Formats: sequence, C-alpha cells, structure tokens
Amino acid sequence: MNLLINIGYGNIANADKITAIISPEAAPVKRMVQHAKDENMAVDATCGRKTRAVLVMDDGHLILSAIMPDTIAARAKGLAESEPVHIIRNI
Repeated sequence: MNLLINIGYGNIANADKITAIISPEAAPVKRMVQHAKDENMAVDATCGRKTRAVLVMDDGHLILSAIMPDTIAARAKGLAESEPVHIIRNI
C-alpha cells in the first residue's frame, strides 16, 4: 500500500519512496538541486514560493517543497494525528 503525503499547496508525494528530507540552505544541496534541474530530475512543487525542503527520492529525483522539513517528517511519521487530512492512504 502506498502512503501518500501532502507536501504543500495541493501537492502529494509517495512517502514510501522518500530517502531523505533535507534543508536547501547548504551549498552542496544547492549544487545537487541545480544538477537535478539540469538533468530534468527535479520536480518543483513550491508553487512559486521559497524552497524550504528538498525530498530525495529513491530513484534519484528531487522534489522541492515550500513546507519545512520538520513538518513533512512529522506528516510522514504520522505524528500529526490532529491533522489527518495530511496523510492519505492509497487503497
């Protein structure tokens, strides 16, 4: 069963495929994002907002999100029990 998670502004990602959730502030991460954009391996899900998290997927794709990494991690772990709308189970 795929666990789908809201990554902000109506965008949803497969939580089972996420390898890491990292902050985009460090220079190596910025280079990694630029390289992924050059290779068409980046998915920009920020809707024009500032990138606050980079999701590294198991197939090498990067997803850029405008939601903080801590928030996405909490949603992925199911810690946001008071906000069940953020975690969607695909049947």
